[in-house]
Amino acid sequence: MNLPHAAHASPAPAPSGDPSDADAAAAPVSVLVVDDEELTRAGLRALLSVQPGLEVVGEASDGTEVLPRVRQWHPQVVLMDIRMPRLDGIEATTLLRAELSRPPKVIVITTFENDSHVWDALLAGADGFIRKRAPVAQLVQAVRLVASGDCLLFPEAVRRLAARHPATPARDVGSTGAAALTVREEETLRLIARGLSNQQIAQHMAVRPETVKTHVGNVLGKLHADNRTHAVVIAYETGVLVPGTGASAGPDGGEGRRRRWPRLGSTAQELS
Repeated sequence: MNLPHAAHASPAPAPSGDPSDADAAAAPVSVLVVDDEELTRAGLRALLSVQPGLEVVGEASDGTEVLPRVRQWHPQVVLMDIRMPRLDGIEATTLLRAELSRPPKVIVITTFENDSHVWDALLAGADGFIRKRAPVAQLVQAVRLVASGDCLLFPEAVRRLAARHPATPARDVGSTGAAALTVREEETLRLIARGLSNQQIAQHMAVRPETVKTHVGNVLGKLHADNRTHAVVIAYETGVLVPGTGASAGPDGGEGRRRRWPRLGSTAQELS
């Protein structure tokens, strides 16, 4: 994102699977930009405002302002800086989840992909993350994908983060509800972690999309997860999913019922 030249950015075409321009114009995705640097906020507003189907409804300069601004403007997506002086993006995300019955989607903005705070933000319930220097088209795609809620944002990047944060033995896998997952729900979880949408999961499992929606809901409920990303992060954090292998850990810490999984494609680009 070349923020100083944001005003000259051209609208990015919507990636495959995004809403059509007509649908986007009828129901734009509303965005709240949160960053303690005025130049960054202005740049993000300028970049997003020229994109079809996106609308920046407001700004906030600190995490302490997020909850009241969300209550005022009801954005669908919050672009949230992680590091802010009074209340950081992690605590602000936690507050949104605690105070609102239907909180907005949250994408945390970070300078470095391997920032340890990013993992903490995902554990707090953020729906995804993106680097400040990401291309404009990738930023726009991230907002649209997170708003749709239908697939994991940048699954390869989440997997790389998980590899840097080994599973925590202190967290009992059974306490997360993973032990209660059915065979089909475990399979659904792994396909979610690969970045597949509900429609793609339905095709892969040869079931109806409504059935997949039920499986996804059960996975989120049993893992006490706020969203798809949160479920995947919890699974990595507890060792239910093992990054880079496709293998799973069973309730006793050994390998689960499916030992190896084929490498599947993804609807989201890898965050390079």
